[in-house]
Amino acid sequence: MNKRAFISVSDKTNIVEFAKGLIGFGYEIVSTGGTQKTLEENGVKVINVSQITGFPECLDGRVKTLHPKVHAGILAIRSNEEHMKQLKELDINTIDIVVVNLYPFKQTIKKPNVSLEEAIENIDIGGPSMLRAAAKNWQDVTVIVDAEDYGRVLDEIKNKGDVTSNLKFKLSAKVFEHTAAYDALIADYMRKKADISEFPQKLTLTFEKIYDLRYGENPHQRAAFFKDPITTGYSLVDAKQLNGKELSFNNINDTNGALELLREFDKLAVVAVKHANPCGVACAGNIYDAYMKAYESDPVSIYGGIIATNTEIDAKAAAEMAKIFLEIIVAPSYTKEALEILSQKKNLRVLELKGISLEQRNIKTLDLEMDFKKVMGGLLLQDADRELCSGQIQVVTKRGPSEEELKDLMCAWKIVKHVKSNAILVAKDMTTLGIGPGQVSRIWATDAAIERSNKDKIKGAVLASDAYFPFDDCVKEAAAAGVTAIIQPGGSIRDADSIKACDENGIAMIFTGMRHFKH
Repeated sequence: MNKRAFISVSDKTNIVEFAKGLIGFGYEIVSTGGTQKTLEENGVKVINVSQITGFPECLDGRVKTLHPKVHAGILAIRSNEEHMKQLKELDINTIDIVVVNLYPFKQTIKKPNVSLEEAIENIDIGGPSMLRAAAKNWQDVTVIVDAEDYGRVLDEIKNKGDVTSNLKFKLSAKVFEHTAAYDALIADYMRKKADISEFPQKLTLTFEKIYDLRYGENPHQRAAFFKDPITTGYSLVDAKQLNGKELSFNNINDTNGALELLREFDKLAVVAVKHANPCGVACAGNIYDAYMKAYESDPVSIYGGIIATNTEIDAKAAAEMAKIFLEIIVAPSYTKEALEILSQKKNLRVLELKGISLEQRNIKTLDLEMDFKKVMGGLLLQDADRELCSGQIQVVTKRGPSEEELKDLMCAWKIVKHVKSNAILVAKDMTTLGIGPGQVSRIWATDAAIERSNKDKIKGAVLASDAYFPFDDCVKEAAAAGVTAIIQPGGSIRDADSIKACDENGIAMIFTGMRHFKH
């Protein structure tokens, strides 16, 4: 039997060179459609698949390779005498190499306003069948889905006379990863189109590796960065790095936290994050003032932190940012002068992410995303925490908040939902003063937030709590510090105690009806 390779690819990268290499080693090339046309235009002799099957393509190309003379040629076990005898009786030639990548379903559904019909037509049927057949029979068939593997295959044929079993098996595993991801993407698309709201009985996820990381949270842990195949334009995977070292595992995790928080604001804001917790957040009329307010709210913790903003960074702000050690700055754009200033710090990672600009924040949303938490032997899945309040906020004290207090309360509420629980936050003038994150006791978080606040500024400040007060001790501590308004979910069996403590101290308190734990 003649050595044959079947080639049908949507990605034509290096396919002509690969096919010519195979011909040089005595292979016949079988192909169809656009791949055949590309090969023939470049001087590669091709056998059309219809010459093998004796059956023409039909149904607008939906049926081309779904035929026994194709699949028997792939699936026959070469060491099985009965298999080979049947091939000879049926006049079927083996297919020894299968090179296929699938219809561009991902690229199709990423197009704006793509129709369901167009998406459906780009679901490959014959391709996955051939790939799975070849991968199943990996001992005898070399199967390739990635152009990066062409060189390895040609090298082994050249140097060893054939592709080794070791490489064939690795390529087989790669195929099942490829087809599983392809099917998972289709399943996810179809669920959304069908408007199925309940969680699936079988959860299959697909993500694409961007690159390997030097290490994970700690140097002894391996790590890699993966992305959702269908990105939103707002996430870190869409950012362009303009300066600095490659991102680390912790850089990515912390920057994602900054972007999640930044998303809450529909006005110019600067977010500073350290170890996945905000350490300074401020709103102002320009980038310089917003940065300085965020910096001054905690000039210690911001050292080695991350800055994210939803507006362009100018030279004046950049000059201030350059005065301290920062790991990352991410903004929708930079002036030429600002970028020149920041680029003088060779290790500072400067990222451009256009999707976080105020102009685009409502165009690209993350509202449909799910939140995943890995646990031993399982996975927790939940809706992402995108809401702020449950309906209308409720004033529960004798005194309601002033207009300025209400602005600060809502600003603080947006921020505290992104602080690790138990979380308490003190703010004033649309700026954080003190943050108490991740305490096992709410009073400890309250003490920490008050302690970190500027004692001269805390008078007249507001306080936010990510969950209800189990006792009135937090209110009493806040009152003693000079806090004049509080926002919290409410819902404790002792809410009346906290309300009474507020009334006794002239504090306005509002309930949101929605808790924001973040673990």
